[in-house]
Amino acid sequence: MASEKPVGVADIGVTGLAVMGSNLARNFARHGHKVAVHNRTYARTERLVSEHGDEGTFVPSESVEDFVASLAKPRVALIMVKAGGPTDAVIDELAEYMEPGDIIVDGGNSHFPDTIRRERELKEKGLHFVGMGVSGGEEGALNGPSIMPGGTKESYDRLGPMLEAISAHVDGVPCATYVGTDGAGHFVKMVHNGIEYADMQLIAEAYDLLRQGLGASAAEIGKIFEEWNAGDLESFLIEISADVLQHTDPQTGQAFVDVVLDQAEQKGTGRWTVQNALDLGVPITGIAEATFARALSGSVPQREAARAALPGDAGTWDVTDRDAFIEDVRLALYASKVVAYSQGFDQIAAASAEYGWNIDRGAMARIWRGGCIIRARFLNRITEAYERQADLPLLLADPYFTEAVGNGVAAWRRVVSQAALNGVPTPAFASSLSYYDGIRAARLPAALIQAQRDFFGAHTYHRVDQEGVFHTLWSGDRSEEKQS
Repeated sequence: MASEKPVGVADIGVTGLAVMGSNLARNFARHGHKVAVHNRTYARTERLVSEHGDEGTFVPSESVEDFVASLAKPRVALIMVKAGGPTDAVIDELAEYMEPGDIIVDGGNSHFPDTIRRERELKEKGLHFVGMGVSGGEEGALNGPSIMPGGTKESYDRLGPMLEAISAHVDGVPCATYVGTDGAGHFVKMVHNGIEYADMQLIAEAYDLLRQGLGASAAEIGKIFEEWNAGDLESFLIEISADVLQHTDPQTGQAFVDVVLDQAEQKGTGRWTVQNALDLGVPITGIAEATFARALSGSVPQREAARAALPGDAGTWDVTDRDAFIEDVRLALYASKVVAYSQGFDQIAAASAEYGWNIDRGAMARIWRGGCIIRARFLNRITEAYERQADLPLLLADPYFTEAVGNGVAAWRRVVSQAALNGVPTPAFASSLSYYDGIRAARLPAALIQAQRDFFGAHTYHRVDQEGVFHTLWSGDRSEEKQS
């Protein structure tokens, strides 16, 4: 006789048991939660229970109906499947068997407008929908990620204690917190990934500068990165970069980085971040240049044509003081990283105002200190900055960052100018420096642009000495008319 199917016993359910889903399920189980598990292919569910059943209590189901039935009310079902159509399909299946008050959680990298739509549609059925950003990769999912859930406060009351338990902890504080309504969680995760793009590009540019300027080997640069990781630049990305650079390819005996094709791929979150920043009118130049740098790296026909035809007229780099040059690159990297984070937090503030999310930027910095890919020592400083002033208009204007970046400006200029003179591309370093100079400028050449717009399109302008909106009759007698 078949055993009776369990009903209402699991604290939380996970459907979609690829590596991320499996590891999150195991993480919940390790923390004492009864976890319902389901996958479209039942063999994967069986394998999880067979290989890791001793880590806690798993409740396997072959069908979505049995999976939902096995959950304790109000039910919580976490979806870990591919973003887009597959997520919509699973949501529809779950909603068919769920009741008002139940909670569906999407833990994938969904685009936040989709999350807003899904939350609205499920709300009409009486269901809660949580768009939840999860950062930390496979290891983080198992041992403690950074978690960014959106949705209703009511859903977080049910879900939050479990998420906080399985998240990474820094100084005893969980790296999980309520972000805001509907798409807020997935939005913040999107910006997190955009900052990640910038951070990775900046580290890659620092590596290239050291290699081109010093002629240093990958392993030597890895050692330099190890030293940097003991100071203000301490971060997960610097740490793994040092490891990668010192790794030797077992097939050829060469530095591993030298046998990897120089074409960086992307899954779309960086592109979404840049597109949204354009919609909001927020300059995120470091993130944008990092995204475009990946696109350029993959532009193979164009790069081949350029190598065959375009002159460089570049000098031969001759660094006379090795230690001074390394320190200049370190300072320029730190300053550029601060700019990227500052721009990302500006974007979060703008979206929070646009969508009514009321996001606490200090809390976001706090939950990014552990578990996630961009975890870094200086996120503590960002948290402190927003604790000092919650409505801080510009992170760079906080006294700590004003001093920290100011100490590196001269080095930053030397690095960017020498890179340009010697034909070494530094799009993220250079754009970050330009942003720094632009944001602090007393007057920008935008005055000429607005005058041009008024000339060809009668787009009007404001004056520095009078209130109101004006237009000059450029094709007439060039007199000025006050529009309002």
